[in-house]
Amino acid sequence: MGKRPLVRRRGRGGMQFRAASTGKLLPAKYPRFGLSEQRKGQVIDLLHETGRDAPLAKVRFDDGSVSYFPSILGTKIGSTVHFGLNSEVSPGNVISIQNIPDGTIVSNVEKYFGDGGSLVKSAGGYATVFSHSSEGVSLKLPSGKFTTLHPQNRAMIGILAGGGAGDRPFMRAGPAWR
Repeated sequence: MGKRPLVRRRGRGGMQFRAASTGKLLPAKYPRFGLSEQRKGQVIDLLHETGRDAPLAKVRFDDGSVSYFPSILGTKIGSTVHFGLNSEVSPGNVISIQNIPDGTIVSNVEKYFGDGGSLVKSAGGYATVFSHSSEGVSLKLPSGKFTTLHPQNRAMIGILAGGGAGDRPFMRAGPAWR
């Protein structure tokens, strides 16, 4: 008898093929604010989460609530983040995509309003706001595909941090880990 194929061994769900649950923080999502609410927060810490190359920003808002989401390139402890429909278009701010001009680089984009950000969340990733139309807002994703989203969905301005993680050489088989 031969060995079972690798895909069947993975499908069984043994410990070797499961994702580690230790070292995880809270889900990296936008807080549940309404569209009309304007909130201001301050980055109080930058954290590493197991299984994620992009660092997470721990943000405390003016009402005292704390939220975690992937940080933008250039984010540092003490920098401010603005949430809201009419916030300024500057790196780190979270704005509705209807108010973002064409050609702007965004990341952590909501596919559906209120899902907290589900598109373009990997380290160094970004999408480009391509055009605004009556059907919605078109984005060019990192894969090169175009997608049209509802104008009320939110996105973070800027490129996600941690983009150089894949550039490190393997050297030899022993230290080939990240």
